Amino acid sequence: MSAMDKARHKVEETLGKAKEKLGSATGDRRTEVEGKTEQAKGNLKQAGEHAKDALRRDD
Repeated sequence: MSAMDKARHKVEETLGKAKEKLGSATGDRRTEVEGKTEQAKGNLKQAGEHAKDALRRDD
């Protein structure tokens, strides 16, 4: 996984976390759910990159 991809996915996860907290604090359920979705996307992308790295190491 390139360092740039890793950083990009982590930023997506972190922004999602902030968006979730903002939605929770303001009572905006939609923003809260969007934040959770963005977090999940960031986490899944990171997991995919880790899996690719693991497969490359086994070669």
